[in-house]
Amino acid sequence: MHDVIIIGGGPCGLSAAIECSRKGLQTVIIEKSNIVHSIFLYPTNMQFFSTAELLEIGDVPFSTPNDKPFRHEALAYYRKVAAHYNLNIQHYEEARTIARQDDGTFTVHTMSKRGIPQSYSSRYVVVATGYFDHPNYLGIPGEELDKVTHYFSEAHPYTGTRVAVIGGSNSAVDAAMELVRVGATIDMVYRRTELSPYIKPWVRPLFDSMVQKGKITLHLGARITEIHPDHVVVTPLEAEAFRLENDFVLALTGFHPERKLLESVGVHMAEDLDKPEFDPATMETNIPGIYVAGVIASGSNANEVFIETGRWHGRQIAEHIQSQTN
Repeated sequence: MHDVIIIGGGPCGLSAAIECSRKGLQTVIIEKSNIVHSIFLYPTNMQFFSTAELLEIGDVPFSTPNDKPFRHEALAYYRKVAAHYNLNIQHYEEARTIARQDDGTFTVHTMSKRGIPQSYSSRYVVVATGYFDHPNYLGIPGEELDKVTHYFSEAHPYTGTRVAVIGGSNSAVDAAMELVRVGATIDMVYRRTELSPYIKPWVRPLFDSMVQKGKITLHLGARITEIHPDHVVVTPLEAEAFRLENDFVLALTGFHPERKLLESVGVHMAEDLDKPEFDPATMETNIPGIYVAGVIASGSNANEVFIETGRWHGRQIAEHIQSQTN
């Protein structure tokens, strides 16, 4: 029996565990992979948009010689924080359901990587699951082919090949810039008529230069509507479809949070079924004792919540739980 079960070992889940522990609450983190798995899935050479200070949790300084930290620095930092606070983390154990008991407690049923079921009980549960495991699928013919991925780690495997990048935000632009360096032939396809206005300001001029030099072919106001082993079909909004010879497709179309855990315990969703109902002052849902932290609290636009803002959810939750136990 724990005081608080935290589902998800990302920065916001770690922060929630730290804040609850500071209040004297016995906590356990259940993480289906390893801590900060979403950051691990970022491109190998990714640089954050935020400064290191805005990524800090638990009052542990994040030191870096760079203006903005890189992925490998963030992984090292969060490992250090988890070790510093000696957090109780159940790695590679997936929470499957949350059940509310008659006495007001909750039981979280899990499955380990080895297929062993477990259960944990507590009076309070914080759901801090991320979204990187749930890409936004295109729903087009050929998306299931091996040549298609919704994740980009590094450019080397695409050296000298023909790559279609689907998307127009930071992830797509960063991937295209890395692909240029390994000599890939790049077609970037985006359904809107303009790229995202939120592209990193230090990257945008370099990207525009690569487009002007013909290193990246940009297809705005267009969609890939079919994927075949040796080509893709591009359909512009106001023109006839055409065929592009192609080896790989990077479908960098974003991700969405998974709501099944919350729904399993009866948490209400907003009318569009895309956002849990909760009190923004305490992060408690309509089910007393069930809280949300981090990106799971966002709507269809996962960019509503970043590490910079979600890291404070744990403090709100811990203070509210403490007020309930006093």
